Amino acid sequence: MASVDVVDETFLAVPPERLAAEFADPAAWRRLWPDLALQVFTDRGVQGVRWNVVGDAWRGSMEVWLEAVGDGTVLHWFLRVDPVGAALSRRAATREAVRRQRAAKAVAFALKDRLEAGRPPGVPPEQWSGDRSGTRRI
Repeated sequence: MASVDVVDETFLAVPPERLAAEFADPAAWRRLWPDLALQVFTDRGVQGVRWNVVGDAWRGSMEVWLEAVGDGTVLHWFLRVDPVGAALSRRAATREAVRRQRAAKAVAFALKDRLEAGRPPGVPPEQWSGDRSGTRRI
């Protein structure tokens, strides 16, 4: 049986605390990963969350690890699942991994677009007011 194993990382110019808030609500998990049944294995707070994937279609683990880097955060995402029931061929597992990679990037870029919206280049996140007017908060 072929597993689906995906790793992704994206830099966001926001503090880890702000990004961690995006993953704190179980309703957000259902919105971001509607086909995965998740149970918290370890809530790491500002460093992210580890889940067991426990649904009828997939079983395994998933993690969002938030690493403070410079004036922002690297969002690391890990998924390792096996199908429940019928085994996947290597080809089907590869297609599923690519689909999940694209979905991970879509989630990361949507967060990046929303959380960094309007921040001028070179302005550190802690000085950005987030009001899209281009003003600095001092």
